[in-house]
Formats: sequence, structure tokens, C-alpha cells
Amino acid sequence: MSSTIDSLPPNLAKIVQRFQRASDPKRRYEQLIWYGQRLKEFPEGDKVPENKVPGCASQVFVTATLEDDKVIFQGDSDSQLTKGLVGLLVEGLNGLTPSEIVQLTPDFIQETGLNVSLTPSRANGFYNIFKTMQKKALESQLIANG
Repeated sequence: MSSTIDSLPPNLAKIVQRFQRASDPKRRYEQLIWYGQRLKEFPEGDKVPENKVPGCASQVFVTATLEDDKVIFQGDSDSQLTKGLVGLLVEGLNGLTPSEIVQLTPDFIQETGLNVSLTPSRANGFYNIFKTMQKKALESQLIANG
């Protein structure tokens, strides 16, 4: 199991370990909400269809910009738990290169133990947020190189 953590980028590995220490599902939810609270204020002007995550029950928005070949994400959601998932991913993926982000697989959610307490629609939402962030990372690279 730890081989997966070892292959994760440091920030993401730290997040996974944090969730592994929270054995109680209630603590995991509190942890998730904490990640949502850490998100920077999301600009209203960025709440446009191009930044909306498809396939999510709640409203989820994600942007990505490239700074010194590293992707900087911002995100928001109108649901506390979904916002937590966005916060977790923003914190875990910020500062990586687009190629590092694209090479990741979303299986690390299993390592956190969150997947067992997420409803199927939230788990699906997590996957959609992750996929959107990968797509945005690639787009940010194309824009920067364009």
C-alpha cells in the first residue's frame, strides 16, 4: 500500500497520510471541510461555463494558470464536502508541472479512506474534478506555449 504513497507528489502524499491517521469517518469529513476552508476566495468572474466541472451534482469551478512551468489551481464549490474535495486536490496538485499532473491517477483517494465514506455521486464528483484539473493543467501549458 505504501508504494502508492511513495509514488505520489510530496504534497499529495502528505494529505493521504493525514487522512490515514484520521481513522474515524467523522474526522475524515472534518479534515475534508478544513481543506475546503483553506481555499482562496474564488473570483466571481471565473464562475463561467468553461471553468465548471461537468458531471457534478453541485456547482464546482476550477481554474489553472501556469507560473514558471508549474500549475496553480483555484477552485470552489457550493457544497461544503465537494469544496473540501476541491481543496484537497488544489493543495495536492498545486506547484506540479502539467506532465506530473497528467501522469497521476485518482486511485490515491482509496489510500485516504475517503472513498468508503463518499456517496457514489460524490466519488464520481471527485473523479470529475480530478479529470477537469488534469485537462486544465494541459490547457494552461498550451496557452503558455501558444
